[in-house]
Amino acid sequence: MNKTSFMGSMFTVVRKEWLDFYRDRRTFLLSLLMAPLLYPLIFLGIGKLTEMRAETQLEKDLALPVVGMQHAPNLIALLRSYGIEAEKAPADIEDRIRAQQEDLALVIDKDFAEDWRNGKPAKVDIVTDTTRRNADVAVARVSKVIEGYGKAVGSLRLLVRGIDPNIAAPLNLGTRDLATAEAKRSSFMAMLLPLILTIFAFIGGANQARDTTAGERERQSLEPLLATPVPRAALVGGKMLAAVLLGLLSMLLILLSFKLTASLVSGMGRQMDVSFLAMGKLLLTLFPLVLIGSALITALAAGAKSMKEAQSHIMWLMMLPMLPAYGLMAYPIKDTALWQYAVPFLSQNQLIMKVTRSESATWEQWGVYFSTSLALGVVLWMLAVWRYRQEKLAISA
Repeated sequence: MNKTSFMGSMFTVVRKEWLDFYRDRRTFLLSLLMAPLLYPLIFLGIGKLTEMRAETQLEKDLALPVVGMQHAPNLIALLRSYGIEAEKAPADIEDRIRAQQEDLALVIDKDFAEDWRNGKPAKVDIVTDTTRRNADVAVARVSKVIEGYGKAVGSLRLLVRGIDPNIAAPLNLGTRDLATAEAKRSSFMAMLLPLILTIFAFIGGANQARDTTAGERERQSLEPLLATPVPRAALVGGKMLAAVLLGLLSMLLILLSFKLTASLVSGMGRQMDVSFLAMGKLLLTLFPLVLIGSALITALAAGAKSMKEAQSHIMWLMMLPMLPAYGLMAYPIKDTALWQYAVPFLSQNQLIMKVTRSESATWEQWGVYFSTSLALGVVLWMLAVWRYRQEKLAISA
């Protein structure tokens, strides 16, 4: 069969699969629109929760249980001036913190007043459960006030003795942050966005791939299709291409909904680049992942005896894009090494982070990424073709 006939057969299969899939309007619309509709809800919810947390923990008065508040009246008065209202802590305050009935407490040592008068370090403890992040903002707020108070009093003590307070600070350590403004604003999104986009891209064509393989086998419509003179390679290529087109269309709608969400969420549009050029780069970055996901699901679902079995494959496949994202959160690595752009899922994470930070990847990085991704897609396509050439594939269980 010549090249023109092969391509014609493949596009005939694409048209046939799209028409079959479109007949089930509900499944078609869910596959295409579910993620784009969920995406704004996710980020609108995150934006609202962030605003609520800032309002409740930064702007409103903070009730602080204190043990031994009678030992440090000046400190209590200072805390009150910063909107931190001290109240007598119950005897079981530690148990209440463990039970999450309180976020934190302040324990003032019984010798605080004596040590303070003698110029010794007066002991104050912040009691909290560091494994629970809901108290992070409150702990930081209280710590900042107490540390500032301690430094101010220490400087006054030196001045009273005729000593320049700068003598107590022989080093003036500063930090020069070379991060761009875009990178600073997008630090949170750079962690969350790659995880969400890679998952949606990887399984974007899953429903189409599952329906055209395990679904046809379950409906016993696969055997007549295999009996046609269409080459197996063109048949598999058409099924994969149909899934890829659905995945790309879904990703395009997701990116458009993301751009719309950025204009609705206060400050989100300033956190990262949401221009059409950036969205185009993200779509280009995710295209190979859509191809790899559709090819892998097609190859695995070809051997599934039912839609349920094919769905079970999709469940564990969803874990694959999560591994690099969680790994980078636990152990961040530099994105300069060229080998990273040859590793599936890791390469997408690194490139998406570059786009969100308004950074440019080198031509070498793009070249390695596309060559290895497309090569993997071809290998998975060949695996699916091999599965379709097995005679037992047409036999429904």
